[in-house]
Amino acid sequence: MTLNIPNILTLFRIAMIPVLVIVFYLPEFENQHVWLASIFFISGITDWFDGYLARILNQQSKFGAFLDPVADKLSVSIALVLLISAHPGAFIAIPAAVIIGREITISALREWMASIGDVTKVKVSIIGKFKTAGQLWAIGFMLYEHPIGWFSPLQFGYLLLYISAALTLWSMVTYLIAAWPSLKK
Repeated sequence: MTLNIPNILTLFRIAMIPVLVIVFYLPEFENQHVWLASIFFISGITDWFDGYLARILNQQSKFGAFLDPVADKLSVSIALVLLISAHPGAFIAIPAAVIIGREITISALREWMASIGDVTKVKVSIIGKFKTAGQLWAIGFMLYEHPIGWFSPLQFGYLLLYISAALTLWSMVTYLIAAWPSLKK
C-alpha cells in the first residue's frame, strides 16, 4: 500500500462515512443539516482533489485506483440509505435502487473483465465522472434539506438525483455495450 497525499484523502473520505451516519442519527440539534451537508460536500471535494493530486504529483497507485471508487460507492450508497430512512417512499427509493444496483453491477463487471484480462473496455468514462458529480451534488442538497428563502435544496436534490439516475443508467449501458463482445464469449 502506497500512503501518499491522494490515498490519505481517500482514506479520510472513508473515515467521514461513520461521522456522517453519527451526525445523521444524533438527536436533532441546531444546524444539523449544515453539518450533514458540509461533511458530505467536503468528502465530495476530496474525491475530486485526490484524483487531481494523484495526476499532478504523479502519485497514482494501484491501491488508490482500487480505493477511490470504493470510497465513492460507499459514500453514495450509505448516504442514499440514510436519505431513504428520512424520506421513505418510492420517490427516493427508485433512483437510489437504480444508482446502488448499477454500482454493484458495474463493480462485478469490472472484476469479471479483469479476471479475463479485458478490463480496458470498462475503464471510467466521462459519463461516469458526470454521474458521480451529479450524485454528490444531489445527495449534498438533500442532506441540507432546509429551505433557503424560496429555494428548496431538498426538491433541487431530488431533481439532481433523477438526472444522476439517468446518467447512471446511461453509463451502465455504455459499459455493458463495451463489454458485450467479451460477455458473449
